[in-house]
Amino acid sequence: MKRFLTYGLVFSIAFLLLIGCTQTSSDDTSLVVEENESQEDISETKKQKVALVMKTLTNPFFVEMEKGARQAEKEFGFKLLVKTGAQETSVEQQISIIKSLIQDKVDAIVIAPADSRQLIPVLKEASDADIVIVNIDNRLDPEVLKELGLINTPFISVNNEQGAYLSAKYISDQITEKTEVVVLEGIRSSQNAQDRKNGALRAFAENSNIEVVAQETANWQIDEAHQVITDIYKQHPDIGAIFCANDMMAFGVLQYLKEAGKEDVLVAAYDALDDAKKAIKEGTLQSTIDQQAALQEIEFLGVLSLLRKALELKKVNGY
Repeated sequence: MKRFLTYGLVFSIAFLLLIGCTQTSSDDTSLVVEENESQEDISETKKQKVALVMKTLTNPFFVEMEKGARQAEKEFGFKLLVKTGAQETSVEQQISIIKSLIQDKVDAIVIAPADSRQLIPVLKEASDADIVIVNIDNRLDPEVLKELGLINTPFISVNNEQGAYLSAKYISDQITEKTEVVVLEGIRSSQNAQDRKNGALRAFAENSNIEVVAQETANWQIDEAHQVITDIYKQHPDIGAIFCANDMMAFGVLQYLKEAGKEDVLVAAYDALDDAKKAIKEGTLQSTIDQQAALQEIEFLGVLSLLRKALELKKVNGY
């Protein structure tokens, strides 16, 4: 429920920014309406169109994100368009989606990008078409944003590095003898994957008993994680702990460990999906992260920041 409300707030923020960028305040402006046109029809045609572009709906994390967006749609009265790729690696599909949204003349795009760099040029096209861009979940590369004149694109998310640090530290603190450890990463070109990897490595570096013997990507996927960890165990049969940068990869790892009869391996993850919480209760997964308190604080600050940006844009554009 907390995550549901959290993502509702994210889209409330996006809509507030949209309102700030598009409303006019001139006393000389008036709306003339034909007497036979219903107020309901007018309201419907004036609804702002906000597009939510996610990576996929195969990950329950993004299902919760959509639920929050739907709640914000009801509360704020904008028209929500939900678009997703087939997989979390579907970068080209996201690019095509954004091109279509430009043609559809949406008012705002709220995007959880599959890649931190490759999506920026097409988002620049959207921005040039006067579409408000809000970046969530995975951060777009600040340097590329700066190069293309999008440095003020607002970003709303959690501290992925710190979250991964806390999850990895939980299993690290249980290791009291020499142990080989593995880090399974997300998509390496994604900022949140890099942050989570770095957080886990920071936690493991604090324990002199730990040797990180492998850092491999499984691209957030269950099946890929299963195959990757299978291959790693062939080279390092004595692995005692594994950090997975999301729960989906952890599910693939847990499946392998069950098949291989390995019962004493510590596994840490990230996202706090329902199945991950169930695995913790069963004792097969040791930790996962759901940073709701941090999310709420960051998003409150985000509200203030985005409203300020909206006012600045209004002033610059003479609204």
